[in-house]
Amino acid sequence: MSVYIHIPFCKSICSYCDFCKVLYNKEWAVLYLKKLNLEIKDRYMGEKIKTIYIGGGTPSCLSLKEIEYVLKLTDIFNKENLEEFTFECNIEDINEELLTLLKKYNVNRLSIGIESFDEENLLLMKRKNNFKEALKKMNLMRKMGFNNINLDLIYALPGEKMSTLKKDINLLLKLKPEHISTYSLMIEDNTYLSYKKINTIAEDLDAKMYDYIVKKLKSKGYNHYEISNFAKKGYESKHNLTYWNNNEYYGFGCGGSGYISGVRYNNTRSLTSYIKGNINSTEEIISKQNKMEYELILGLRKIDGINIEEFNNKYNVKMEEKFPINPLLKNKDLILKNGNIMINPKKLYVMNEILLKLV
Repeated sequence: MSVYIHIPFCKSICSYCDFCKVLYNKEWAVLYLKKLNLEIKDRYMGEKIKTIYIGGGTPSCLSLKEIEYVLKLTDIFNKENLEEFTFECNIEDINEELLTLLKKYNVNRLSIGIESFDEENLLLMKRKNNFKEALKKMNLMRKMGFNNINLDLIYALPGEKMSTLKKDINLLLKLKPEHISTYSLMIEDNTYLSYKKINTIAEDLDAKMYDYIVKKLKSKGYNHYEISNFAKKGYESKHNLTYWNNNEYYGFGCGGSGYISGVRYNNTRSLTSYIKGNINSTEEIISKQNKMEYELILGLRKIDGINIEEFNNKYNVKMEEKFPINPLLKNKDLILKNGNIMINPKKLYVMNEILLKLV
Protein backbone atom coordinates (compact mmCIF):
# COMPACT_ATOMS: atom_id res chain seq x y z
CA MET A 1 0.00 0.00 0.00
CA SER A 2 1.19 3.52 -0.81
CA VAL A 3 0.32 7.00 0.45
CA TYR A 4 0.23 10.32 -1.40
CA ILE A 5 -0.16 13.56 0.61
CA HIS A 6 -0.97 16.75 -1.30
CA ILE A 7 0.25 20.16 -0.16
CA PRO A 8 -1.51 22.74 -2.39
CA PHE A 9 0.58 25.80 -1.50
CA CYS A 10 3.17 27.55 -3.70
CA LYS A 11 5.22 30.74 -3.40
CA SER A 12 4.36 31.52 -7.03
CA ILE A 13 2.15 29.92 -9.68
CA CYS A 14 3.84 28.42 -12.75
CA SER A 15 2.27 29.36 -16.06
CA TYR A 16 1.66 25.75 -17.18
CA CYS A 17 0.44 24.19 -13.92
CA ASP A 18 -3.12 22.87 -13.65
CA PHE A 19 -2.57 20.97 -10.39
CA CYS A 20 -4.56 21.87 -7.29
CA LYS A 21 -2.63 24.84 -5.91
CA VAL A 22 -2.92 28.31 -4.32
CA LEU A 23 -0.45 30.97 -3.25
CA TYR A 24 0.93 30.29 0.23
CA ASN A 25 -0.97 31.95 3.07
CA LYS A 26 0.06 31.12 6.64
CA GLU A 27 -3.46 31.30 8.06
CA TRP A 28 -4.82 28.98 5.37
CA ALA A 29 -1.86 26.62 5.78
CA VAL A 30 -2.51 26.17 9.51
CA LEU A 31 -6.21 25.46 8.92
CA TYR A 32 -5.41 23.14 6.03
CA LEU A 33 -2.92 21.03 7.96
CA LYS A 34 -5.42 20.53 10.80
CA LYS A 35 -7.99 19.21 8.32
CA LEU A 36 -5.34 17.03 6.69
CA ASN A 37 -4.65 15.49 10.10
CA LEU A 38 -8.36 14.72 10.55
CA GLU A 39 -8.69 13.22 7.06
CA ILE A 40 -5.74 10.89 7.54
CA LYS A 41 -6.95 9.70 10.95
CA ASP A 42 -10.47 9.18 9.60
CA ARG A 43 -9.61 7.38 6.34
CA TYR A 44 -6.45 5.36 7.05
CA MET A 45 -7.27 1.75 7.96
CA GLY A 46 -3.96 0.60 9.41
CA GLU A 47 -2.37 -1.17 6.43
CA LYS A 48 1.41 -1.52 6.22
CA ILE A 49 2.73 1.29 4.02
CA LYS A 50 5.44 0.65 1.42
CA THR A 51 5.87 4.16 -0.05
CA ILE A 52 4.99 7.72 0.97
CA TYR A 53 5.06 10.69 -1.40
CA ILE A 54 4.53 14.27 -0.20
CA GLY A 55 3.84 16.40 -3.27
CA GLY A 56 2.02 19.47 -4.44
CA GLY A 57 1.93 22.30 -5.02
CA THR A 58 5.26 22.92 -3.37
CA PRO A 59 5.62 21.19 0.03
CA SER A 60 8.95 22.93 0.61
CA CYS A 61 7.30 26.36 0.54
CA LEU A 62 5.84 25.71 4.00
CA SER A 63 7.66 26.94 7.10
CA LEU A 64 9.93 24.43 8.84
CA LYS A 65 7.40 24.16 11.67
CA GLU A 66 4.62 23.38 9.17
CA ILE A 67 6.80 20.87 7.31
CA GLU A 68 7.55 19.10 10.57
CA TYR A 69 3.81 18.97 11.29
CA VAL A 70 3.26 17.20 7.94
CA LEU A 71 6.15 14.81 8.56
CA LYS A 72 4.79 13.97 12.02
CA LEU A 73 1.46 13.07 10.41
CA THR A 74 3.20 10.17 8.69
CA ASP A 75 3.76 8.59 12.13
CA ILE A 76 0.06 7.68 11.98
CA PHE A 77 0.95 5.10 9.32
CA ASN A 78 2.37 1.64 9.90
CA LYS A 79 5.84 2.18 8.40
CA GLU A 80 7.23 -1.23 9.32
CA ASN A 81 7.72 -2.08 5.62
CA LEU A 82 8.43 1.45 4.36
CA GLU A 83 10.90 1.38 1.44
CA GLU A 84 10.63 4.82 -0.14
CA PHE A 85 9.69 8.22 1.34
CA THR A 86 9.70 11.07 -1.20
CA PHE A 87 9.46 14.80 -0.52
CA GLU A 88 9.03 17.36 -3.35
CA CYS A 89 11.15 20.51 -3.23
CA ASN A 90 11.88 23.61 -5.22
CA ILE A 91 15.62 24.07 -5.58
CA GLU A 92 15.56 27.54 -3.96
CA ASP A 93 13.94 26.13 -0.78
CA ILE A 94 16.69 23.60 -0.12
CA ASN A 95 18.98 24.39 2.80
CA GLU A 96 20.72 22.55 5.61
CA GLU A 97 17.85 23.10 8.07
CA LEU A 98 15.26 21.59 5.72
CA LEU A 99 17.47 18.61 4.84
CA THR A 100 18.23 17.95 8.52
CA LEU A 101 14.50 17.90 9.26
CA LEU A 102 13.76 15.54 6.36
CA LYS A 103 16.53 13.21 7.52
CA LYS A 104 15.08 13.22 11.03
CA TYR A 105 11.83 11.76 9.67
CA ASN A 106 13.59 9.25 7.38
CA VAL A 107 12.79 10.87 4.04
CA ASN A 108 15.07 8.98 1.64
CA ARG A 109 14.11 10.39 -1.77
CA LEU A 110 13.88 13.97 -3.04
CA SER A 111 12.03 15.10 -6.16
CA ILE A 112 12.99 18.52 -7.51
CA GLY A 113 11.43 20.55 -10.31
CA ILE A 114 14.33 21.91 -12.34
CA GLU A 115 12.20 22.16 -15.54
CA SER A 116 14.84 24.08 -17.53
CA PHE A 117 18.03 26.12 -17.28
CA ASP A 118 17.17 28.30 -20.29
CA GLU A 119 16.28 31.91 -19.37
CA GLU A 120 13.53 32.26 -22.01
CA ASN A 121 11.93 28.95 -21.04
CA LEU A 122 12.04 29.85 -17.35
CA LEU A 123 10.50 33.26 -18.04
CA LEU A 124 7.66 31.63 -19.99
CA MET A 125 7.08 29.10 -17.21
CA LYS A 126 7.30 31.80 -14.50
CA ARG A 127 10.07 29.91 -12.72
CA LYS A 128 13.46 30.87 -11.31
CA ASN A 129 16.44 28.59 -11.62
CA ASN A 130 20.07 28.45 -12.67
CA PHE A 131 22.71 25.76 -12.99
CA LYS A 132 25.13 27.28 -10.47
CA GLU A 133 22.53 27.21 -7.67
CA ALA A 134 21.32 23.74 -8.70
CA LEU A 135 24.87 22.36 -8.52
CA LYS A 136 25.45 23.98 -5.11
CA LYS A 137 22.20 22.48 -3.75
CA MET A 138 22.93 19.05 -5.24
CA ASN A 139 26.32 19.06 -3.49
CA LEU A 140 24.60 19.99 -0.22
CA MET A 141 22.04 17.18 -0.62
CA ARG A 142 24.84 14.69 -1.25
CA LYS A 143 26.77 15.99 1.76
CA MET A 144 23.64 15.50 3.90
CA GLY A 145 23.36 11.88 2.79
CA PHE A 146 20.63 11.96 0.13
CA ASN A 147 21.50 9.46 -2.59
CA ASN A 148 18.13 9.08 -4.35
CA ILE A 149 17.25 12.30 -6.16
CA ASN A 150 14.83 12.89 -9.03
CA LEU A 151 15.04 15.93 -11.28
CA ASP A 152 12.12 17.03 -13.51
CA LEU A 153 12.54 18.57 -16.96
CA ILE A 154 9.89 20.18 -19.18
CA TYR A 155 10.61 20.39 -22.90
CA ALA A 156 8.88 21.27 -26.19
CA LEU A 157 8.07 24.79 -25.02
CA PRO A 158 6.86 27.34 -27.60
CA GLY A 159 9.86 28.56 -29.58
CA GLU A 160 12.23 26.02 -28.05
CA LYS A 161 14.94 24.74 -30.36
CA MET A 162 16.64 21.36 -30.31
CA SER A 163 19.87 23.10 -29.28
CA THR A 164 18.14 24.44 -26.14
CA LEU A 165 16.91 20.98 -25.20
CA LYS A 166 20.38 19.46 -25.73
CA LYS A 167 21.91 22.08 -23.45
CA ASP A 168 19.28 21.44 -20.76
CA ILE A 169 19.85 17.67 -20.91
CA ASN A 170 23.63 18.05 -20.75
CA LEU A 171 23.42 20.36 -17.72
CA LEU A 172 20.93 18.01 -16.05
CA LEU A 173 23.34 15.10 -16.55
CA LYS A 174 26.16 17.10 -14.95
CA LEU A 175 24.08 17.11 -11.75
CA LYS A 176 24.17 13.27 -11.77
CA PRO A 177 20.66 12.54 -10.43
CA GLU A 178 19.59 8.92 -9.88
CA HIS A 179 16.26 9.56 -11.60
CA ILE A 180 15.05 11.92 -14.35
CA SER A 181 11.44 12.68 -15.32
CA THR A 182 10.86 14.48 -18.63
CA TYR A 183 7.55 15.97 -19.72
CA SER A 184 6.54 17.47 -23.04
CA LEU A 185 4.69 20.72 -22.33
CA MET A 186 0.92 20.35 -22.43
CA ILE A 187 -1.12 23.54 -22.36
CA GLU A 188 -3.99 22.78 -20.01
CA ASP A 189 -7.23 24.70 -19.54
CA ASN A 190 -7.31 27.28 -16.76
CA THR A 191 -3.59 27.97 -16.85
CA TYR A 192 -1.78 31.22 -17.67
CA LEU A 193 -0.53 29.75 -20.96
CA SER A 194 -4.05 28.82 -22.06
CA TYR A 195 -5.38 32.28 -21.18
CA LYS A 196 -2.60 33.81 -23.27
CA LYS A 197 -3.51 31.42 -26.13
CA ILE A 198 0.07 30.14 -26.37
CA ASN A 199 0.47 27.39 -28.96
CA THR A 200 2.55 24.23 -28.58
CA ILE A 201 5.42 23.48 -30.95
CA ALA A 202 5.07 21.37 -34.10
CA GLU A 203 4.38 17.70 -33.41
CA ASP A 204 7.29 16.48 -35.52
CA LEU A 205 9.77 18.60 -33.51
CA ASP A 206 8.16 17.42 -30.26
CA ALA A 207 8.65 13.81 -31.44
CA LYS A 208 12.29 14.45 -32.40
CA MET A 209 12.93 15.96 -28.96
CA TYR A 210 11.44 12.91 -27.24
CA ASP A 211 13.53 10.60 -29.40
CA TYR A 212 16.69 12.58 -28.55
CA ILE A 213 15.95 12.44 -24.80
CA VAL A 214 15.40 8.66 -24.87
CA LYS A 215 18.59 7.95 -26.81
CA LYS A 216 20.74 10.39 -24.82
CA LEU A 217 19.65 9.24 -21.37
CA LYS A 218 19.89 5.56 -22.29
CA SER A 219 23.43 6.17 -23.57
CA LYS A 220 24.30 7.61 -20.14
CA GLY A 221 23.13 4.53 -18.24
CA TYR A 222 19.56 5.48 -17.43
CA ASN A 223 16.91 2.75 -17.74
CA HIS A 224 13.89 4.01 -19.69
CA TYR A 225 11.29 2.18 -17.61
CA GLU A 226 8.18 4.34 -18.16
CA ILE A 227 7.22 6.63 -21.01
CA SER A 228 8.43 9.79 -19.20
CA ASN A 229 10.80 8.33 -16.62
CA PHE A 230 14.43 7.24 -16.55
CA ALA A 231 16.43 5.79 -13.67
CA LYS A 232 19.80 4.39 -12.78
CA LYS A 233 19.55 0.68 -11.95
CA GLY A 234 17.59 0.15 -8.74
CA TYR A 235 16.33 3.74 -8.53
CA GLU A 236 13.02 3.38 -10.36
CA SER A 237 10.26 5.18 -8.44
CA LYS A 238 8.58 2.56 -6.26
CA HIS A 239 5.77 4.98 -5.50
CA ASN A 240 4.89 5.76 -9.10
CA LEU A 241 5.09 2.06 -9.97
CA THR A 242 2.19 1.62 -7.53
CA TYR A 243 0.07 3.69 -9.92
CA TRP A 244 1.33 2.06 -13.12
CA ASN A 245 0.86 -1.45 -11.68
CA ASN A 246 -2.75 -0.54 -10.85
CA ASN A 247 -2.24 -1.22 -7.13
CA GLU A 248 -4.28 0.49 -4.42
CA TYR A 249 -3.10 3.64 -2.65
CA TYR A 250 -4.31 6.45 -0.41
CA GLY A 251 -4.50 10.04 -1.60
CA PHE A 252 -4.84 12.62 1.16
CA GLY A 253 -5.39 16.37 0.95
CA CYS A 254 -7.14 18.90 -1.26
CA GLY A 255 -7.07 17.58 -4.83
CA GLY A 256 -5.74 14.21 -3.68
CA SER A 257 -6.97 11.05 -5.38
CA GLY A 258 -6.82 7.45 -4.23
CA TYR A 259 -7.83 3.88 -4.99
CA ILE A 260 -8.96 1.89 -1.95
CA SER A 261 -11.11 -1.26 -1.63
CA GLY A 262 -12.08 -1.18 -5.29
CA VAL A 263 -13.16 2.49 -5.18
CA ARG A 264 -11.36 5.33 -6.97
CA TYR A 265 -11.96 8.71 -5.36
CA ASN A 266 -11.01 12.33 -5.94
CA ASN A 267 -11.01 14.88 -3.13
CA THR A 268 -12.38 18.34 -3.72
CA ARG A 269 -10.02 20.79 -5.44
CA SER A 270 -11.55 23.69 -3.51
CA LEU A 271 -9.34 24.76 -0.60
CA THR A 272 -12.24 26.50 1.16
CA SER A 273 -14.43 23.38 0.86
CA TYR A 274 -11.63 21.18 2.16
CA ILE A 275 -10.98 23.45 5.15
CA LYS A 276 -14.71 23.37 5.92
CA GLY A 277 -14.53 19.58 6.01
CA ASN A 278 -16.20 18.89 2.65
CA ILE A 279 -13.43 16.57 1.47
CA ASN A 280 -14.88 14.14 -1.08
CA SER A 281 -16.08 15.29 -4.48
CA THR A 282 -16.32 12.08 -6.54
CA GLU A 283 -16.20 8.32 -6.05
CA GLU A 284 -16.17 5.59 -8.70
CA ILE A 285 -16.86 1.95 -7.83
CA ILE A 286 -14.57 -0.05 -10.10
CA SER A 287 -16.10 -3.01 -11.94
CA LYS A 288 -13.96 -5.91 -13.16
CA GLN A 289 -14.07 -4.46 -16.70
CA ASN A 290 -13.02 -1.02 -15.41
CA LYS A 291 -10.17 -2.56 -13.44
CA MET A 292 -8.88 -4.42 -16.49
CA GLU A 293 -9.07 -1.21 -18.56
CA TYR A 294 -7.12 0.72 -15.91
CA GLU A 295 -4.57 -2.10 -15.82
CA LEU A 296 -3.98 -1.75 -19.56
CA ILE A 297 -3.96 2.06 -19.68
CA LEU A 298 -1.57 2.36 -16.73
CA GLY A 299 0.52 -0.75 -17.33
CA LEU A 300 1.27 0.08 -20.94
CA ARG A 301 2.96 3.28 -19.78
CA LYS A 302 5.76 0.99 -18.61
CA ILE A 303 8.32 0.22 -21.28
CA ASP A 304 8.22 -3.50 -20.41
CA GLY A 305 4.43 -3.46 -20.61
CA ILE A 306 2.15 -6.10 -19.06
CA ASN A 307 2.69 -9.82 -18.60
CA ILE A 308 -0.20 -11.52 -20.42
CA GLU A 309 -0.20 -14.70 -18.33
CA GLU A 310 -0.26 -12.73 -15.06
CA PHE A 311 -3.10 -10.56 -16.41
CA ASN A 312 -5.13 -13.59 -17.53
CA ASN A 313 -4.64 -15.37 -14.20
CA LYS A 314 -5.45 -12.24 -12.19
CA TYR A 315 -8.77 -11.67 -13.96
CA ASN A 316 -9.53 -15.23 -15.09
CA VAL A 317 -9.92 -14.06 -18.71
CA LYS A 318 -8.01 -14.11 -21.97
CA MET A 319 -6.79 -10.59 -22.70
CA GLU A 320 -7.21 -10.98 -26.47
CA GLU A 321 -10.90 -11.90 -26.02
CA LYS A 322 -11.63 -8.76 -24.00
CA PHE A 323 -9.53 -6.25 -25.93
CA PRO A 324 -8.50 -5.86 -29.63
CA ILE A 325 -4.95 -7.03 -28.98
CA ASN A 326 -4.42 -9.04 -32.18
CA PRO A 327 -5.23 -6.24 -34.69
CA LEU A 328 -2.85 -3.92 -32.82
CA LEU A 329 -0.14 -6.59 -32.88
CA LYS A 330 -0.72 -7.05 -36.59
CA ASN A 331 -0.27 -3.35 -37.38
CA LYS A 332 2.69 -3.20 -34.95
CA ASP A 333 1.14 -0.66 -32.56
CA LEU A 334 1.79 -3.32 -29.92
CA ILE A 335 4.51 -5.95 -29.77
CA LEU A 336 4.76 -9.23 -27.88
CA LYS A 337 8.10 -9.98 -26.21
CA ASN A 338 8.96 -12.57 -23.56
CA GLY A 339 5.29 -13.01 -22.71
CA ASN A 340 4.75 -9.27 -22.24
CA ILE A 341 2.51 -7.03 -24.32
CA MET A 342 3.93 -3.53 -24.77
CA ILE A 343 3.69 -0.39 -26.88
CA ASN A 344 6.01 -0.56 -29.88
CA PRO A 345 9.05 1.54 -28.80
CA LYS A 346 8.90 3.31 -32.17
CA LYS A 347 5.33 4.43 -31.38
CA LEU A 348 5.65 5.53 -27.75
CA TYR A 349 5.15 9.11 -28.86
CA VAL A 350 1.59 8.30 -30.05
CA MET A 351 0.82 6.05 -27.10
CA ASN A 352 -2.46 7.80 -26.25
CA GLU A 353 -3.83 7.13 -29.73
CA ILE A 354 -2.99 3.44 -29.35
CA LEU A 355 -4.66 3.26 -25.93
CA LEU A 356 -7.82 4.80 -27.41
CA LYS A 357 -7.92 1.98 -29.97
CA LEU A 358 -7.40 -0.56 -27.21
CA VAL A 359 -9.93 0.65 -24.63
